[in-house]
Amino acid sequence: MLGGIAAAISILVFVTAHEAGHFLAAKATGMKATEFFFGFGPKLWSTRKGETEYGFKALPLGGYVRIIGMNPLEEVAPEDIGRTYREKKFWEKSVVVLAGVGMNFLIAFVMFWWLFVANGLNEPVPVVNTVVDDSPAAAAGLMEGDQIIAIGDRPVSTWDEATAVLREGPGPTTLTVIRDGAPTHLDVELIESPSIPGSGYLGISPQIENVPVGPFESVGLGGQAVWGGIEDTFYSLYQMFRPSSLAQYFGVLGGDTDVPDEIRPVSPIGIVSIGTQAESAAGFFGILAYINVILATINLLPLFPLDGGHFAVALYEKISGRQANIRKLMPVAAAVIGTLFFLGFVAIILDIVDPISFG
Repeated sequence: MLGGIAAAISILVFVTAHEAGHFLAAKATGMKATEFFFGFGPKLWSTRKGETEYGFKALPLGGYVRIIGMNPLEEVAPEDIGRTYREKKFWEKSVVVLAGVGMNFLIAFVMFWWLFVANGLNEPVPVVNTVVDDSPAAAAGLMEGDQIIAIGDRPVSTWDEATAVLREGPGPTTLTVIRDGAPTHLDVELIESPSIPGSGYLGISPQIENVPVGPFESVGLGGQAVWGGIEDTFYSLYQMFRPSSLAQYFGVLGGDTDVPDEIRPVSPIGIVSIGTQAESAAGFFGILAYINVILATINLLPLFPLDGGHFAVALYEKISGRQANIRKLMPVAAAVIGTLFFLGFVAIILDIVDPISFG
């Protein structure tokens, strides 16, 4: 229950931070921002401070900051001339439209960095954890707790070194392991890996050890985690927009909620459900970090009216020297918004009818 409440609050914080990035960048570059809202649709509550109205709207599917002149079709009051988005330089527009994704990437990086500093890094080591039945390892007599120190005439001290030797291919070899404090030699006939053609297959899983990580090393690990999250997001988007996946989403509207987890969209309701099932604070924290990466990566897509789309328009205007015809982009904007709302609606149905479960 507490995890679900924390997840709900975190979503609000992350969306607010994203919009705060736009808002603060707009203020810093002299633009006028008149609205700062969480959610869309009917207004639930708002308050005004200075020239900006802050508040909440009924549909918690994101947030927005209204910056004068960002929509080239709107009329600008005479007193706002000089403070509009459309009048600013390319670098100022770029800072404003990319500040939101930058804020989410920064939050994700800091969270990953802290996780590595606080919890260290779990790494596989060449010590046998489990032996697969009827595998070459089982036939050779490998046992749980055996520490592999050599494969053939190749000494190994890390799991990566062991797998590198195995990838050289199947065939007979000798394993040297430490068992009960003494070296033992085991003859083994490696077979071809069923998942990696040409690679040797032993049939064991390694033990996992926790390795402390310092704050400087965690900088690189945090960056790698963010980049890995970006790659995962693009792969998930590819999976979700395959014709077969889209067909399943339309099937959800007809009552078929049997959607595989790997292509399933998740709504804020689902994120709250995931939060309630987190087994550890570190795992929960990692999930929240990935949510920031996902938010930033999707917003970075060069599709109008996403942040990346606004940047693409600004870049086009900078290169071409002429103003973009926003009216021609309206069908694109309608398609993007419609797709996001469709996926969001499907996700809400799935998260209510068939909640995510890790049990």
